[in-house]
Amino acid sequence: MNRNTAIVLVVIVLAALAGWAIYANHNGAYSNPTPITDVTGGTNTTPPANVTGGVPTVSTNASAIPTDTTVVMNGTVKPNGAFTSYWFEYGSTSALGSKTTTQSIGSGYPSIQAPAYVTGLAANTTYYYRLVAQNSYGKVAGVEYTFKTTQGVPPPRGSAPSPVTLSASGISRTTANISGTVNPDGSATQYWFEYGKTQDLGSTIGFISAGDGTAKVPVSASISNLDAATTYYFRVNAQNQFGTITGAIVSFKTSGPAATQPPVSVTKNATSVTASAATLHGTVDPNGLSTNYWFEYSTDSLLGSVLLKTTASKAVGSGNGAVSLSADVSGLASNTTYFFRIVGESSAGTVRGENLTFTTK
Repeated sequence: MNRNTAIVLVVIVLAALAGWAIYANHNGAYSNPTPITDVTGGTNTTPPANVTGGVPTVSTNASAIPTDTTVVMNGTVKPNGAFTSYWFEYGSTSALGSKTTTQSIGSGYPSIQAPAYVTGLAANTTYYYRLVAQNSYGKVAGVEYTFKTTQGVPPPRGSAPSPVTLSASGISRTTANISGTVNPDGSATQYWFEYGKTQDLGSTIGFISAGDGTAKVPVSASISNLDAATTYYFRVNAQNQFGTITGAIVSFKTSGPAATQPPVSVTKNATSVTASAATLHGTVDPNGLSTNYWFEYSTDSLLGSVLLKTTASKAVGSGNGAVSLSADVSGLASNTTYFFRIVGESSAGTVRGENLTFTTK
C-alpha cells in the first residue's frame, strides 16, 4: 500500500466515524428533517418527472405541553402537493417505540400545524418524541426532542373538533361559495378548506378561528378564478390541540359553457360627423371571456401602423351576446375620408371588425 492510498483510507474511516457520531446523538438527533425508509422499503426525496409534488416538509416543535399523564405535542407539516398523513413517535427512551394515531393533513402547499394529544403516560417521567409525515412520495421524520411529565397538573379540557362539509352555493362560471360547520368541542380551533379539480384537492383557503365553544359554528369561504363548466371537489378541515380532523369531500360544477371562442367584432356606421370629429360605432360579443375593445382609424385605407390612430382600450365585460359600443374621435382633417374598425380582444384572441369609412365635412 503506497502513501497516497493510506491517506485516502484514513479520510474515509474518519468520515464514517463522524457520520455515526451524528446518528448516535439522540439529544436532538437530526439537525434537519430527515427522510426515513417508507413502507415500500425505499426512500423517495424527489417527485416523479413532470409531477408538481414531493415528500412532505416536517418540523417538530421543541415545546410540548405535558401534564401528570398527558401531553400535547405539535409541529408543522407542508404536504407539498400530495395527500399527507402525520403522527408522532414517542417513548421513554430515544428508541421511541410508540406512536399516536395517524391523522390526515391534506395535500396543499402551506405549512400547517400538526398537533397530537397523548394520554396514559407515567407521571414525572422523561419522554422522547418526534413528528413524522408521509405521502405518496415518501416519509420524513422531524428532529427528536424530550419533555417531562409533571405532578399535580390536570389534563386539559376538550377534545378534537368535528368538521362537516356542506354544499356549495352562489356558483358561477368562475366563482363559488363553499361551506360547512365546525364544532370546536371546547378547545381553541382553526379551520380551513381544501379544493381542486380532482379528489386530490391541492389548493387551500382559510386558517380561520372557529372559537373554543361546544356548538356547531357555520363556516364558509369564497373561491374564484375557477374554470367554467368544470367539476371541483372540496372539504373543510379543523384542528385544535387534540388533533386534526378532515371533513368529507363534496363536489360542485361551475356553470358553462366553457369559453374557448374569441370575441365577435362588428363595425357599425359612424355618426355625428363634422369637419373635425365623429362618433364611431360597433358591437363586440365577449363570448364569455373578459374582453376589451377599442377603435382603429386612419386616412390610410389599409389602416397601416404608420398613420394608424386608436381610441383608449376599455372593458366590455365577460358576458355572452353583442354589446353596442361607441367612441368619439376629434382633431380630424376636414373634407377627408377616414377608414375605421372596431377591435375586440380576450385571452382567446384579437378580432377586428370590417373596415368602414366616413368623410368629414
